Amino acid sequence: MSNQSIPVQLNLNVRGLQPSATLRINERCADLAKNGQKVFRLGFGQSPFPVPVPVVEELKKHAHEKDYLPVKGLRVLREAVSFFHNRHAGIHTTGDDVLVGPGSKELMFLLQMVYYGDLVIPRPSWVSYAPQARIASRHVYWLPTKPENRWLLTPEGLDRFCQKDPTRPRLLILNYPANPTGSTYTEEELKNMAAVARRYNVVVLSDEIYGEVHHDGVHLSIATHYPEGTIISSGLSKWCGAGGWRLGTFTFPSSLRWLLDAMAVAASETFTSTSTPIQYAAIKAFQGGTGIEKYLRDSRLVLKTVGHAVSGFLLKNHVAHPTPEGGFYIFPVFDFYREKLAKRGIETSEELCARLLDETGVALLPSSDFGFPEEFLGARLSFVDFDGDKALELAHEMSEADFKNTADLAEKFAPKVMQGVRRMVEWLNG
Repeated sequence: MSNQSIPVQLNLNVRGLQPSATLRINERCADLAKNGQKVFRLGFGQSPFPVPVPVVEELKKHAHEKDYLPVKGLRVLREAVSFFHNRHAGIHTTGDDVLVGPGSKELMFLLQMVYYGDLVIPRPSWVSYAPQARIASRHVYWLPTKPENRWLLTPEGLDRFCQKDPTRPRLLILNYPANPTGSTYTEEELKNMAAVARRYNVVVLSDEIYGEVHHDGVHLSIATHYPEGTIISSGLSKWCGAGGWRLGTFTFPSSLRWLLDAMAVAASETFTSTSTPIQYAAIKAFQGGTGIEKYLRDSRLVLKTVGHAVSGFLLKNHVAHPTPEGGFYIFPVFDFYREKLAKRGIETSEELCARLLDETGVALLPSSDFGFPEEFLGARLSFVDFDGDKALELAHEMSEADFKNTADLAEKFAPKVMQGVRRMVEWLNG
């Protein structure tokens, strides 16, 4: 038998791509921890909270279910998801408008494979939108944002872009509360964005995976103002603490039923159907109830407390960023320290994050992973390296009035996060 190796031939769309940045940082942190280094995991965005007990019980109850389910998903789950979004966004959909998949990430990829249009995303945006488009041979357009607009896309910015070629098919992804900034849109901003999208027939994928962890529980959807052109993306990973369960949902308007059906055809040839026991458990999650509402109330208060404590400390130390309004991210920009960092040979966000991790154990994701040029000195900080079970226990007996002394409470809820942030600031001043 010949020992000659077989030449590796990669699709040009995949050649040069690295594994997902969020997964890379998680694996890197795990390796460092195994080697005995203390690591502050402020790079990986995984919910720290346990899956709500009623949802876990439902999973146990249906663990024996083994049959393939319909490609589009379990009918009663699709109805529950439809009702969930109708109630929150004031829209009118049915179970026929819902597609269930093994994580919203997979559904986003299938959408780009099926829908022939350019991908339009604000800068910064989540790390996987653009690589997915590249794999699917779609053009990617990053639309600029500004810190004075909380790093959010403006209706004027979208309008300027669409004016250049008014009839071109486009898919705009809006994620809010946003990864990596924690910012979200006001109702007026969404209303104006909807008007622009309608003018140019833009298909909007409204990624609302963090909607239920808006810190004040008042998430709004652009679907309220642009129901005919908006697909709502959701799932269990962020607000239900079930990232590893891999269940995502897309809710379409009836006018885009053709797109749902086309995605279902592609799904039938790829993932076939989503895990059966997980779908049964998800029904309980989307139906809600007293227990889940209490869980959401407590987790929102914990995240708001920790996020505001981290934000306040960073602002006092000249690290600019928008105060987070939802989710569990902050987007610090280190321009104040640029000269000091340059003297230490640090001139890019990737160099900054690599040195910070090696020298302090604090893990962040560089802003270059979110669409910025390398020389932009920003990063994503995820403030969830804490014991979610313990934090919920502490919050459970507290009233909202008890959540006043943010700094002291944050030390109780998330001592490691606060320690990591202090260590980072000490290193910046080092």
